[in-house]
Amino acid sequence: MSGPDAPAPDVIDLGTLARELPQAWRSRLLGGIGQARLKLLRMDAGAYPEEIHDQAEALLVLEGRMRLRFADQVRTVGAGELCLVPAGVAHAVAEGSHGILLIVDT
Repeated sequence: MSGPDAPAPDVIDLGTLARELPQAWRSRLLGGIGQARLKLLRMDAGAYPEEIHDQAEALLVLEGRMRLRFADQVRTVGAGELCLVPAGVAHAVAEGSHGILLIVDT
């Protein structure tokens, strides 16, 4: 829909929204684009257990840093950096992560 009757786009303050989330590591679905889902979460210094997904996911650190473990390797993803995790790849969050994370998956 276009023209004067079209709904205005939403503007979301991701930092404020993430800091208001009641629990770390519990994502909030913001919406979707096509088949992709946009989820926001607040990280704390604790670790998050290993997981494997049937689909790829994009992990965009908006603020802080995420320490992501793949097998025996830990990679640090900083603010403004994106990590693309292929489908079927086991990954976990190591201790010391903190900040705001945007997850894009299907």
